Amino acid sequence: MLREWLYALSEPVIAAIDLMALLLIAGATVYTFIAVVGMVLSREKDGHRRRALWLNYARWLVAGLTFQLAADIIESSIAPSWEAIGQLGAIAAIRTFLNYFLERDVAEIRERDAGSSHPATQAHKG
Repeated sequence: MLREWLYALSEPVIAAIDLMALLLIAGATVYTFIAVVGMVLSREKDGHRRRALWLNYARWLVAGLTFQLAADIIESSIAPSWEAIGQLGAIAAIRTFLNYFLERDVAEIRERDAGSSHPATQAHKG
C-alpha cells in the first residue's frame, strides 16, 4: 500500500523536475544561440565576452543536469533498474566532468582578470 502511494506521488514529482531541467537547458540554449549569432553577425572579436558567454552557458547546463540528476535519484530510489542506475551514473559523470572544467575555467579567468587589474601589470602594458 505504501509503495503504491510512493509510486503515485513520485511520478508527477519526477516529471516536474524533468520539466524544470528541460526549461533551464532549453532557455539557456536559445539565449546562447541568439547571443552567438549576434556576435557572429556583428563580427565581434571580443574573446573575453565570448568566453564569458560560454561559461555562463555551461553554468546553466550544470544546473539543468543537476535537476535531471535529482529526478533520476528519486526514480532509481523507488524503482531501481539497471537502466535507471546506468542513466543516473551517466548524468552524474557528465555533470561532474562539466563542473570540473567550468570551475577550472572560472578560476583561470579570475586569475587573468586579477592580473590585468594589478597596477604593475597596467604600467607594463602601457
